[in-house]
Amino acid sequence: MSNIDAQVRASAFDVAPTLSLPPALAALLAHLPGSACAAVLAISGADLPLPLLILVISAGAALLAWYWRLPIWWRYINLFFLPLIGLALHLQTRGDGVDPNWFLAAFLLLALTSIGAVRTRVPLYLSSPRAAEELALRLPIQGSLIDLGCGLGGPLARVRKQRPDAHLAGIEAAPLNWLIAKLRLRLGGGRADIRLGSLWNADLSAYDIVYAYLSPAPMARLWDKARAEMKPGSLLISNTFAMPDFDADEVVDISKPGAKPGDLSHARLLIWRM
Repeated sequence: MSNIDAQVRASAFDVAPTLSLPPALAALLAHLPGSACAAVLAISGADLPLPLLILVISAGAALLAWYWRLPIWWRYINLFFLPLIGLALHLQTRGDGVDPNWFLAAFLLLALTSIGAVRTRVPLYLSSPRAAEELALRLPIQGSLIDLGCGLGGPLARVRKQRPDAHLAGIEAAPLNWLIAKLRLRLGGGRADIRLGSLWNADLSAYDIVYAYLSPAPMARLWDKARAEMKPGSLLISNTFAMPDFDADEVVDISKPGAKPGDLSHARLLIWRM
């Protein structure tokens, strides 16, 4: 494995190598040690205020998320999740709490935007404008590009503005993300084939560029699929995440100025010529 691939796999996007769990499940399990400590203190008769117990559990979960190198947002979620629940319950008991319908709405929104992540272990990552610029530069005249897991359609919309001659396609598993991407491309005056479904059902043989911004979990399977389906001379481009045991032919740094390894703004495109 090259030094570049090792740096990518060691970034804050990766789960620690000792874990083979979806990040959401790992983040949930990170609460167990603090919860066990709180339970022992309660059984032993220690008279500790509830806010302090919540702080112990949340701090422990955040520290474990950091140790396991979960994505940085999971660290913040673990730190603030229980305190926010405690605050909501406190307000509810006072009679000036949040309307329960807002919780239902938040749950439905999360389900519609992230339902595919539970199965695919691919959260919603948003590509930078720099990534779209590089994609547009590498497209041949009237070339074709597919975005696997196109999210809200940002890269496709930006490529469309720069390369109106290109044939663009995207596939997205989350219904709301798919709808937003489809409307975004249509209302923006461009055309793209935005499909709802699994990226594993997409036929990659017709495209000059296959672009993916996924997670470490599916990269080995994606490599096998690309090798089996992509035509000679086409480009497989991954944002940030490397292929296990296969060095990229080209690496393009698309980080924001001043970004350091592990920062969310520290990104690169890894490019393989098939």
